[in-house]
Amino acid sequence: QVQLVESGGGLVQAGGSLRLSCAASGLTFSSYAMGWFRQAPGKEREFVAAISWSDIYYADSVVGRFTISRDNAKSTAYLQMNSLKAEDTAVYYCAAKRNPVGPNRWAYDYWGQGTQVTVSS
Repeated sequence: QVQLVESGGGLVQAGGSLRLSCAASGLTFSSYAMGWFRQAPGKEREFVAAISWSDIYYADSVVGRFTISRDNAKSTAYLQMNSLKAEDTAVYYCAAKRNPVGPNRWAYDYWGQGTQVTVSS
């Protein structure tokens, strides 16, 4: 049974930083691309960043502020978020899909339960 468990969300002031983690189990982690998505109240779930063994993608809105990484030995993906803005407030989800990596949320097979990120202005 595949499980993705996010952690690291919380309340932070604008300009601050948070690091999200996504611990995966029940899959061969290195064979999967990992993505981060977010969903704000009343909005569609949107792509944030994704990583495979060879490629990384970012949404334009987070380029230069967010960094995605992964540790295959720990079966964990990370999202380092710096210079946070109020508009980054959302529930953040990690997701997994077999390679190759991509930004299309409909292509992801497994999802975590989400972690809330709230940025106060």
